[in-house]
Parts: sequence; structure tokens; C-alpha cells
Amino acid sequence: MVLTVDVGNTRIKAAVFEGSTVLESFVFEKKELEKKIKKILKKFQNCSDLVVASVGTIEKQSFLAFEKQLKLHFLSHEDVFPFVNKYATPKTLGIDRMVLAAGATLQYPNQNRLVIDAGTCITYDFIDENDQYLGGAIAPGLRLRYESLHNFTARLPLLDLEEPQSYIGNTTAQAIHSGVVNGFVYEIDGFIDEYRANFSNFIIILTGGDADFLAKRLKNTIFANSNFLLESLNQTFQYKINND
Repeated sequence: MVLTVDVGNTRIKAAVFEGSTVLESFVFEKKELEKKIKKILKKFQNCSDLVVASVGTIEKQSFLAFEKQLKLHFLSHEDVFPFVNKYATPKTLGIDRMVLAAGATLQYPNQNRLVIDAGTCITYDFIDENDQYLGGAIAPGLRLRYESLHNFTARLPLLDLEEPQSYIGNTTAQAIHSGVVNGFVYEIDGFIDEYRANFSNFIIILTGGDADFLAKRLKNTIFANSNFLLESLNQTFQYKINND
């Protein structure tokens, strides 16, 4: 069994895999790391490896308490990946984006792939049918857009995510919801349309914490999988084992 851990900007996601099958997945706060990992390992005592991908502030030392129980693996840019990295600044490419690209490459061979990860930030990552990672885009996620409207203006309130009642907001709150949510959806559809206009044989994977909320609002056909990063992390680890 393999325990995969994704340390994001906001929360930690984890999952236990038996081969390629997810036995159970978890979401928790960073301050709960040690307690939650202990609880998971107590339940799944046959875990042999712990695989970590981190873009957050938690350091490797936070996991060292578990190195007597199982092997620790911290994915980095030095590891082997199933694509050719054509990013002009490869060392600055987030390990989470590399893992998503690896998962898309392994799960959907011989086609163009666009992975959209809607979390704290929204990232777009494109891997072509020749398994070349070409790059993508980074923009603020839904929560960041709500927070920026509140933090950088004098009077706009901080709102929680909510379905807009109409594209025409007839109150300040509804205008914010329309601007944030509809603008976000139009942005994603616009990016997808641009890629579709330039590439055929195309698949789109939508993942991240806001994937389920967004999936039914997009006009384009997508594969929505909120656990795609954890699945990709497991697949990347298996690929690393087989190709080191």
C-alpha cells in the first residue's frame, strides 16, 4: 500500500492506494498533519511507502517522525517523469503541476491534454500528443478573487462562494458572485476554446477543490476528477520505481 500526500497552499489532501485503487482519501488542515497521518497509518498498517508532493510551507522534517514505519519519498524536479519538460524555466515549475502533467501523460496516452487545477490558484498545464510539456497559465482561484475584492477595496464585503442568481447582479453581493463565478467560468471556457482551435485529438481534465462546483457550469466537455492529483502522485511514484 502507498500513502500519497499533497501539501497544497491551503490544505493537505491524502489517499491510500492498493495498486491503482484508492482505498480511502482524506482532506485536513496543515496543523493536523502528524495526528492525521498517525491515524491513517494505524488504520492501514500495510502501508510501505509515503509519497509527498508539496507546494505549501510544510517542510520535510514534519514527516520524519514516520520514517521508521515506512519509506519516505519526496518528489522533486530531479525525479524521472514521463514527459519532456519544454518549460523555459523548468526549475520554477511547481512539483504539483509536474505531477498533474505526469498523470495526464500516463492515463491518456497519444493525445493532447490540458489539465486544469482549480484550487487556491487555477493552473492550466498542456502536454501535447508527443508527451512534451509546453507550459500553461496561472491565475487566482475562486477564493482569491473573493478575497482580493474585499482586501483591496474600501467597502466590498468578503463573501463565501455562492451560485449567482443571474449574470445581472441586482445587489452588491449578487454582482460580486456574478463577477467572480461567471468570470471564472468564462475564463476557463475561453482558454479551452483557444486550445481547441489550435490542437485536435484533445482531452481536458478538471481537478482541484473547486472542480465539482465548476464542472456543471462549463460549456466544454471535460473529465472532472477532484482526486486527479493524488491519483497522479501514485502513478508518478510507480513510474519512478519502474524507471529509476
